[in-house]
Amino acid sequence: METPFLSVTAMVCDAALKSANVHLLSLEPIGTEVILSLFSGDAGSVRAAMEAASKRAKELGSQVVAATILDAPEDSLDGVLEGPNAINALYGGREYFLPTDHKKDTTSMKPQAIGILETQGLAAILHATDAMLKAADVELVGKEKIGAAYVTIIIKGDVAAVTAALEAGAAAVGDLGKLIATQVIARPHEDLLRLLP
Repeated sequence: METPFLSVTAMVCDAALKSANVHLLSLEPIGTEVILSLFSGDAGSVRAAMEAASKRAKELGSQVVAATILDAPEDSLDGVLEGPNAINALYGGREYFLPTDHKKDTTSMKPQAIGILETQGLAAILHATDAMLKAADVELVGKEKIGAAYVTIIIKGDVAAVTAALEAGAAAVGDLGKLIATQVIARPHEDLLRLLP
């Protein structure tokens, strides 16, 4: 499934994961604002997940750019998800978001929310991040670049703190760059947490 922006992709993937018995295998920026998400499961579950993802994308005012289901994929396709992950020299972001990138215990984040603020422009994201960390009791989780100057900051905390921080961050972007989105995911799915920093 291909969706625009990391902020939208995270929300759409979370909806897909919570709607059906599927697993999120990887996220892959494809050079513009579009992110490819790979899911696995039986054909019916994957179909249900794609339907939930498409519905959530529409609710966010976006759309699924492309989606396809591979019934009984060729075994050699597993090679796409193996090996070391590279940093793209052009924009400094990861080539793939894989569950092996971050060896961490995601259960400690389970009751918390994550917040995602995405801008086009590094100066804007740095200013917004400073404002978010000063505005509420949240913790910086990480930063991701997906190309075309799109940068995403991920924070965690309780829902109220994350919401307040995102409001402050969005206001701080101002004329420094373009605010793409702010999103709150309460109780994010564990498969999604494994791929984020």
